[in-house]
Amino acid sequence: MDEWIAKLFKDKNLTRMGHLQRTNDLNLGLGWIYYGLARVVRPKIVVVIGSYRGFVPMVLGKALLDNQEGGEVIFIDPSYVDDFWKDPDSVVDHFASFGVTNIRHHLMTTQEFVASEFNRAIGSVGIVFVDGHHSEEQAQFDFEAFSDRLDPGGMALFHDTAGYRLSKMHGPERTYRHQVKDYIGRLKQDRTLQVLDIPFADGVTVVRKIETQPAAIPSDRN
Repeated sequence: MDEWIAKLFKDKNLTRMGHLQRTNDLNLGLGWIYYGLARVVRPKIVVVIGSYRGFVPMVLGKALLDNQEGGEVIFIDPSYVDDFWKDPDSVVDHFASFGVTNIRHHLMTTQEFVASEFNRAIGSVGIVFVDGHHSEEQAQFDFEAFSDRLDPGGMALFHDTAGYRLSKMHGPERTYRHQVKDYIGRLKQDRTLQVLDIPFADGVTVVRKIETQPAAIPSDRN
């Protein structure tokens, strides 16, 4: 794992974006939580909405590869920040250069993906990672697009929930205020949900449905 992280961190863009990564001790920061949850839940399908240079989809993709159960990451990003995700061959090469070959990128918004044949084909989902446009309304849409299709024991993770800030990622003419925290506040009022804030760096919040019976997490026991 250390060798893989060292290779990942040679790209300084993969140490950014508020996940508390640290290069000197090969520390994935919040990435350990993403990786660990995927190893425990062992989902067949993970959906990641938004990523600057692919840190989260690659950490989750690596976890699914290490599970050795054929899991895939569905990565949804329309490449509004810049052109990084626009060339399909370059995207495949980018992920493959880090040994992660189970990520399927869709150059779409969540709204476009939901209306597509790709959405109908994936079936149920084990983990949804919401890190696209950080308005309250879009965070809600991203969650609700997949919440009814979560596997037993499945969950959603929301990034950038520790506070508010202005985002200029889409250019000065499209500056807007991050408001994912406000949507999380509303989810905390829903008594059918468990909501856990992890308030380090830009923060991540884990949301899952309360179940009357323990989730049937896959086991190796006979």
